[in-house]
Amino acid sequence: MDIDQIRTFLGVVANGSFLEAANRLHVTQSTVSTRIQRLESYLGVTLFVRNRSGAALTPPGHRFLRHAKSLLLTLEQARHDIGLPSRFRASITVGARIALWEGLLPRWVGTLRKQAPDISIRSEIGFEEDLMRALVEGRMDVGMMYTPQHSPGLQIEHLFDETLVLLTTDPDKPWPNEDYIYVDWGAAFYAQHSMSYPNLERPPQVVNIGWLGVQLILSNGGSCFLSMRMAEPLIQAKKLFHVPGSPQFKLPAYMVFPRDSDSMVLQQVLDSLRSLAVIEQQKAVIA
Repeated sequence: MDIDQIRTFLGVVANGSFLEAANRLHVTQSTVSTRIQRLESYLGVTLFVRNRSGAALTPPGHRFLRHAKSLLLTLEQARHDIGLPSRFRASITVGARIALWEGLLPRWVGTLRKQAPDISIRSEIGFEEDLMRALVEGRMDVGMMYTPQHSPGLQIEHLFDETLVLLTTDPDKPWPNEDYIYVDWGAAFYAQHSMSYPNLERPPQVVNIGWLGVQLILSNGGSCFLSMRMAEPLIQAKKLFHVPGSPQFKLPAYMVFPRDSDSMVLQQVLDSLRSLAVIEQQKAVIA
């Protein structure tokens, strides 16, 4: 048994199929099959049942899942810790959507560095799929996102609610218009948006992150939904304006982390994020 076999096993679990795991791991499907076969031979059990819908864990596969995560996490932590300078007692990897890194999490990292200067922090940006996969595979300790997926061994905890508002560069221009950019904030936003604008045709521009939407409207003019946290400095600078009569939508932000971890460092990081969430919720109430 080697680390590639463990990564491949977790990749199949996370993606539900050998083919999708191969695509995500950038190897051939036959390589995935060979690694799983060798792992099954080593363990003496069948880990997956393959069918038309993909690959499902067998009862022994479910039992091995917890051990696989622990093994990979131990190996990853060993690799990081061995290379850590002596002034650090531990390392931690934190990932989040780019919108959450906009202003919010950089300040939090600065606060954590002051509270625990002996912790080495690796910061990453990703979409939910990438963040969840890294958490499942044990390559990430904490992930922050808007639409997490439930996975065995991972805990999902609500942090705070973002407020999404419709903003424009030209408050005198009637809305809707051809300059509107739809930002894909996820399924919950889509449902609220569709309910509020049932007759709105598909906008000519669609983007997958708020940061890109605001760059486009600042450069070319237009409107889009942004989080108040991202937009507030631009509103104060009179670069963006509220669209009169437009609704506000709530977008919950969550953190995801290993359910059964006994790491004191991880608990310190989680408590720090919870304190951040309290501050953000208080700001939202005041606003």
